[in-house]
Amino acid sequence: MALLDLIGVSKAYESKKILEEVDFSIHEGERVAIIAKNGGGKSTLMKICMGVLDFDDGRRIVQNGVRIEMLDQNPQFAEGVSVREAIENELKELKAAKERYDALSIQLAEDFDNKVVVEEHAKLGTFLDTHNAWSLDDKVERILQEFQLKAYETRPVAMLSGGEQRRVALAGLLLKKPDILLLDEPTNHLDVYMVEFLEEYLLREKFTLLFISHDRYFLDHIATRSVELEEGKLRSFKGGYSDYIRQKEELLRAMQKQHETLLKLLKSEEEWLNRGVKARLKRNEGRKQRVMQMREEAKKNPSVIRRMKLELEREKKSFQNEKMLNRKKMLFEIEDISITLGQKRLIEHFSLRILQRDKIAIVGKNGAGKSTLLKILLGDIKPDAGKVKRGDFSIGYFDQQRAMLDDDKSLIETFCPNGGDRVDVRGKNMHVYGYLKNFLFPKEYLDKTIGVLSGGEKNRVALALLFTKKYDCLILDEPTNDLDIATINILEEYLQSFDGALIFVSHDRYFVDKIAQKLLIFHGEGKVEESYQSYSEYLEIEKEIRGLEAFEKEQEEKPREQVRERNRSLKLSYNEKRDYEALPPKIEALEEKIEALNGCLADPECYGQKGLQALHEELTEAEAEYEALVERYLEIEEKIEMMENS
Repeated sequence: MALLDLIGVSKAYESKKILEEVDFSIHEGERVAIIAKNGGGKSTLMKICMGVLDFDDGRRIVQNGVRIEMLDQNPQFAEGVSVREAIENELKELKAAKERYDALSIQLAEDFDNKVVVEEHAKLGTFLDTHNAWSLDDKVERILQEFQLKAYETRPVAMLSGGEQRRVALAGLLLKKPDILLLDEPTNHLDVYMVEFLEEYLLREKFTLLFISHDRYFLDHIATRSVELEEGKLRSFKGGYSDYIRQKEELLRAMQKQHETLLKLLKSEEEWLNRGVKARLKRNEGRKQRVMQMREEAKKNPSVIRRMKLELEREKKSFQNEKMLNRKKMLFEIEDISITLGQKRLIEHFSLRILQRDKIAIVGKNGAGKSTLLKILLGDIKPDAGKVKRGDFSIGYFDQQRAMLDDDKSLIETFCPNGGDRVDVRGKNMHVYGYLKNFLFPKEYLDKTIGVLSGGEKNRVALALLFTKKYDCLILDEPTNDLDIATINILEEYLQSFDGALIFVSHDRYFVDKIAQKLLIFHGEGKVEESYQSYSEYLEIEKEIRGLEAFEKEQEEKPREQVRERNRSLKLSYNEKRDYEALPPKIEALEEKIEALNGCLADPECYGQKGLQALHEELTEAEAEYEALVERYLEIEEKIEMMENS
């Protein structure tokens, strides 16, 4: 049985149809993702499900007792309430239920035959089970830590940033665990570690979810079903984002086949129509009507197919790592810089060269100093120590505040400040509407002022404006925030074809994997690490390391006497003692041999006498023997160290 049903629901704003006789339901345990373009009706559908938005026609049915809660984009809190209080306030009902359950448990210990008490006790137990509310204090502590709110727990929520306030609201909803939880872009303002915790929490606690997200890895990990909203209609796909793309591609192939069949049928029907016998005209009016309808379908289908194909092709393009030439021009040379803001060490003794066509993602925890590095590169902030040398080149900058936009100007004034309706895009002269259509803006938007646009639409304008300019280097701060997936695909396409340097901050793992060739990972406390792995691979390895560290800590906390007992039993065998003395000179001799062989391989006269193949085989054999001897020596040395520490 569904917890929530929408039956034949329609909704329009003025002449624009958002939902057209849609049927939709959510069952217990489902995690449903809504996929649509910005302005396509995602939030409208979610608000109707929540019951806070009226619809024009149809029915909304919610099962008795089902509670639905929604994460607000701009949450409101009582005046003066602290972070911890705001979270605790969401848990009053659960805590009251736990207190009543405990009181009834004591009562049942004395009077276990009281049926009324037994029934209430069982009902409360089921309620607490459903919401997993047995150890709420521990959960509050954990979520404060994971969402980086512990340091602010006594601070009034009103003093926090908008992103931090959303984390407080999200924390309360997660702990409250409503029957259906509605989340609109829950990963916005979360770093990757918070997102990882959120994913694990939602799965472990078995939430029933309806959510909107542009984070494609989050969609893949969380969604059991994806619902596409397009032109007022809903289409359901099983699974997450990857499944959605695959099934959409299958649908495209079926549409193409259907269209080809339609064209063949249309051709034969039109041949009949052109022969037109007047005597049969009246009798065959219905057939004529059908032909006209088929003509309209044939006109419409290619555009639908082309649009779907374009979106899929954008998505399927995988980033190929480009082999860079050593002759690339150097743009930035960062020499041993350090910076502290307030009492917080953000960057310490960091050096880096940024070359002409580098694609660098800056990643890490919130507040670790990522945006500060961008500002240092832009020259807005000077480091406390060290130097930043910058060559002669142009920089395009995209920030989260969209400072490049003027709210009072229309779109056409923004793109054509000197009049006219043409815009230069990387040397190509285009009609402004033709260009903005690539960023999913309809023609009627040209006269709209920037100020009336949504946050996502403003981001699309800012990116579109950025790409009309000719720059040697792009610096982007969270470019995918507030963008839908279709726009992110367009952004990725532009960035992959950009032949300058690209430096960007992002928490979007899919986006980073697709675009970046190198990572700068901010660990906090001034430490910045360079990595050439994909971001997903790096995070996976980091997670494994955290697991190992936790295991090591657990082992250390075991009684030290157990460790001593184990170490006392350690003794070197005769062979180990002999090897420990004999191996160092052998290892040293092999090191000299390997060095000599490498030297011969670099000398044409030497490798001409001995033969390249023979030299290569000898080197491979020497290296393998060297590795084996070193491994054996380290094993014995580790055992000796354990004995000494016992």
